[in-house]
Order: sequence, then C-alpha cells, then structure tokens
Amino acid sequence: GQPVAFIVAATLDQAQEAADLIEFDVDEAPVEVDTLDATSEGAHQIYPHISGNEIFDFSEGDESAVGDVFAKAAHVTKAQLVNNRLVSNAMEPRSAIAEPVGDRFHLYAPSQGPAFMHQQLTGMLGLDAAALRIITGNVGGGFGTKAFLYPEICLTLWAAKRLGQTVRWTGDRSEIFLSDAHGRDNVTIGELAMDAEGRFLAIRATTYAAMGAYLSNFGALIPTEAAVGMYTGVYRIPHCFVNVKGVVTNTVPVDAYRGAGRPEAAYIIERLVDIAAREMKMTPDALRRLNFPTPEEMPHTMGLGAVIDSGDFAGAMDAAMDGADWAGFEARRAEAAKAGKVRGIGMATYIERCGGGGMSPAHIKFEDDDSITMLMGAMDSGQGHATAYTQILSERLGVDVEKIRMKQGDTDSTPPGFTGGSKSIPVGGASLSYASDKVIAKGRELAAHILETAAADIEFGDAIFTVAGTDRTIDLFELAKVAKDPARLPEGMEPGLDAEHDHTAEAATFPNGCHIAEVEVDPDTGETTIVNFTVVDDFGVALNPMLLEGQVHGGIAQGIGQAMTEHTAYDEDGQLLSGSFMDYQMPRADDFPPISFSTRNVPCTTNLLGVKGAGEAGAIGAPPAFINAVVDAIHAKSGAVHVDMPATREKVWRALGG
Repeated sequence: GQPVAFIVAATLDQAQEAADLIEFDVDEAPVEVDTLDATSEGAHQIYPHISGNEIFDFSEGDESAVGDVFAKAAHVTKAQLVNNRLVSNAMEPRSAIAEPVGDRFHLYAPSQGPAFMHQQLTGMLGLDAAALRIITGNVGGGFGTKAFLYPEICLTLWAAKRLGQTVRWTGDRSEIFLSDAHGRDNVTIGELAMDAEGRFLAIRATTYAAMGAYLSNFGALIPTEAAVGMYTGVYRIPHCFVNVKGVVTNTVPVDAYRGAGRPEAAYIIERLVDIAAREMKMTPDALRRLNFPTPEEMPHTMGLGAVIDSGDFAGAMDAAMDGADWAGFEARRAEAAKAGKVRGIGMATYIERCGGGGMSPAHIKFEDDDSITMLMGAMDSGQGHATAYTQILSERLGVDVEKIRMKQGDTDSTPPGFTGGSKSIPVGGASLSYASDKVIAKGRELAAHILETAAADIEFGDAIFTVAGTDRTIDLFELAKVAKDPARLPEGMEPGLDAEHDHTAEAATFPNGCHIAEVEVDPDTGETTIVNFTVVDDFGVALNPMLLEGQVHGGIAQGIGQAMTEHTAYDEDGQLLSGSFMDYQMPRADDFPPISFSTRNVPCTTNLLGVKGAGEAGAIGAPPAFINAVVDAIHAKSGAVHVDMPATREKVWRALGG
C-alpha cells in the first residue's frame, strides 16, 4: 500500500492515463504478513538489523514476583487472544488542498488538530512558520487515523510550492484501505492466577503487536504505555507483568484507532475472566463481583500503579443486569431452542484511562456585536464540541447560547491543540471553565472601578455584574466594550476582557461500565443476531446526555464491527485482499437492536467538571461483551470455549461443529 509516485494533472482522467504509463522494476523479496509467523524461527528478516523482526521489547511489572504468585496459585486460566486488524473507514476520506496566497501557502486538510501537521510540514519543506496556514473545517470522522501527517498531504503542499498554483488531492476508498494507518492487530497469550475461591492474584501476558512496515507516529505507544496499565481491568489484581513485542511485517503501519490500546487491554482481561468463571464453575457476574474494589476502597491503585479515583463497578453491573433482564435469560434461551436456535448472553465490565494531559487550550474573545467567540484547540470531527463547549460557557457566564460561537482548526487564529484520548471535555472543557473564571475575575475588578465600589462588593450572575444590595449593574457585554478603551481602565489593567487558559490535567479520568450482549445463533448457518444490547456507563457527570449517548452508540457500532465482521486480510504475497467494502464488511444499521443506554455516574474527583472521558468507551466494552455472548451460545451446544474476533458466520458455524 505504500505510494511510489505522485502525479499532478489538470484532470483525474489525465492523471490516471499518466499512471498507466509508469513502469518500474521491483526486486521481490520474501514477505511476512502474519504477526506470529514473522517472529517464528526461519522467518524472513524484513530489516537485516532487526533481529527476529522484533523492533522493540517492552516490559512492565515484576516478572519474578509474578512468577512466584503463579507458582503458588490454586488455579490458572490461560488463553491466546487475537485483536484483529482494522481500517477506521471514516465517512470522509483523507484529502488536501494546497493554495499559494501571496508569499504564503494555505493548506486545507481534515485533521485532529492542524498544529501538529504545521510543525512537521514547515520543518520538512523548509518554510517559515508564518509562511504556512493550515485550515481544518468540518471533519467527517477522525477516530485517531487523522491525527498525524501522511505523505499525500506533504506532497500536495510540495507540488503547490513547486508549481506555484493550487493542487488538490482526495483519496478514493481503495487508496484509503491501502494507505490509512490500520488499527489493533495484536496476539496475546494471557494468564490469570486465582486462589481456590476465585480471588484474582496476578495476571501475566505476552503481546505480539504488529507495527506494520515501520513505526508510525503513536504505533509503539499504543500497545505499551497506552494499554499495559489497563490489563488488570476493574479488578483487585495486586500483581501484573506484561511483555510487549513490537513486530514488523510487510503491511500498512498500525497506529491509533478509537480506544488506542484500551480496547485491546479490556478484551484480554474480560475474556480471561469469562473463561476463568467457566473453569471455576462460577457465574460471570459472581466472579467479577468477588474481585471488584468497592466504592469505599476508592481511590484504588491498580496492579501497575494507575490510581482510579472513583467508581462503583458492582453498581454498574447490577444496573446493567437488571436492564438486560439477566435473571430471565434462561427462559429466553429455552424458547430459542424450541425454534432451533442457540442463545447466549455475555458481559464485559470495562475501564479505561483517558482524558488526561494537556494540548486542549481555550480562548474567549468578546466581539463588537455583543457575541463571544470560543477559540478552541480541540478539533471536532463529529463529537459535537460546539454544543458542549457552548453549554459550558453559557452556564459559566450566563450568556445566551445564541450569542456564542466556536472557531477551531486554523493555525492563524486558534490555539494549538489536538483531539484524542477522550480529553476534549475533561481537559478542553476545563480550559474553557478556567478561562471563564478569568473573565469573571477581571470583570469584577473593572466593574468595581466603573461602579465606584470595592471588588469584594461585586456579585456576578446571568451575565450581569451587580453591586451587592443595590440596583447598580453593568452588563457583561457592555463591560467588554469598556474594557477595550484604555482611558476607562484602572491603572495597570491591560485592555480587553478576553481570556485564555491552557489546562493540563493533574490526572487521567477512569470511565467504566458494564456492557451486556444477548445473541441468537442459527446453528445451520452460523449467522449471529444481536437481540439485546444493554450498557450502563459511569462518565462522572453527563454534561449533555444526548451527545453522550450518540458517542456511546457510535463506539458500540465500531466495537461490534470489530467483534463480528471487520477484518483486514492479506494474502501470502502481501497483497491486500480486503481493499474495498465488497471484501471488508462494515456493520450495518440492521445488525443492531435498539441499544439500551443509561448512566450510573460517580463524579470524577480529579478535574473541575467532574467528568470522565466518553468518546472511546463504546468501542472498549462492546467487543468482549459480544464475544462472551457468542461463546456462551456455542458452548452450550459444542463445548467450545473461545472464538477469535471477528466471529464471522464461518467461524461460528465451525465452532458449533459444522
């Protein structure tokens, strides 16, 4: 999938005709496309200097101490688990328009924050920072894939610079399959140690993480720092050791995709727990309940040191079980059997670490028409930032929502930032809140000066500054106009009521919850139908319930897509077999029942708004819940204890003994 030529032409037809005229010689070499095969003895060495095709070897935890715990454990559950390779397939493909404007260049390109590209492009092409403006307008889906720079964007700008005219490029869907960074593609051998009662003692895992042909931007970070700390899930597991081997293969590089390491970790622990429950002859909920830390134990330190500030894991599971009518499932299973179908039910109690760090600043700008512009560093790609940020600012300043607008994605006028890791509200929302506090604080000082009183006597509410106990007031927008006139300011005060803040979170947030899937399988064909899907999430505070539910639904769709249908396949020669929607099966609307979504929130204690990141949660909890349900269905008929993602009709049919 790596591009070898970039053709600039007046029309698409001309470009395609020119491409047909290009001939080049290739010295073919042996190919390694399978992650485990690439590390096997005798595998072709893709790079002579990378022994065994392992580009890095990362470990965390005390291997010796964990080994001692396993040696004394009453029971050990072991499984090999596959996180299949995915293509994000955003609605809008990658594209770029590069336009010379005077002595500058304007570049229009979808992104998850143009500042990241700006820094790379100016350095790569030898441009002064002021010579390049990058504009990202509305983005039709990012999912991590649009977080970084690709060759086509660089070449589009280079061609415009070389030719002195506007150059446009849009990838077609086949190009996107071949060249967008892929996601997941891990194989993990995981083990869970327990005492005789089922209490978890330790987890040990070796993960082979495909990196593709070379390391992409965040490729090495995702299976290591992003994932490993979450291997213990929501459980008391005091000991943990994880080894991650980065593997190079003759495939598209792997990078961030919705969840970026957290779905992989959740899948590992949630499958191990379900398998362990069956081996220990315990119900899935009973084994989980035995090992949950209680709300009274918060903050809880996870096995590798991450600190969960808040949560009620048993409460979320109980609410989900009630919503899914878990108690009535066996009756529904019996009814399905009368119709020749097999039913299964499965749960996943997930947790993730997200919403930390910085790079999500906010500027508040008062306009001359009595409106406010929020200049945000975070980049909306369909999440609904404008609605959420407007809501925050309206509540903080008491300003009508009609008077607030948002601007984003312009390196000339918006602050440098980045969207990823579900931090737009925990971090970006906090930046906006703190900037609002600065507006109020400065406004109180200026209002006191104008109204000839002490700042301590000024009250603020509903966009009005009032002298306490009087009817003397000044409106926020009127005060903003006064603030622009230096002659009316107290000595030493800078003009303007505008404010900015770049918040860095003191800690990550830990959204969590319980997903329950109920499926019905046709044993003659392997077709699996999701008949019920219930999710109860803890997002700390529901800032906007409608946007929140939309995020969860979208994440569940992507998670079920991974678990049920999506898979990127290469042949033994390294040719992509799943390079179109004819061969790469995306989930469809009719694959899903109505999703029952609710929240059981416990406010986060480590950020101003009490929120926990929500953008990736659906994609984290859904895959293990679905696979656990499928395995529950097929185990009753064939005794099978596992099926790898994606659980296609053929795989399920074979697992049923077909």
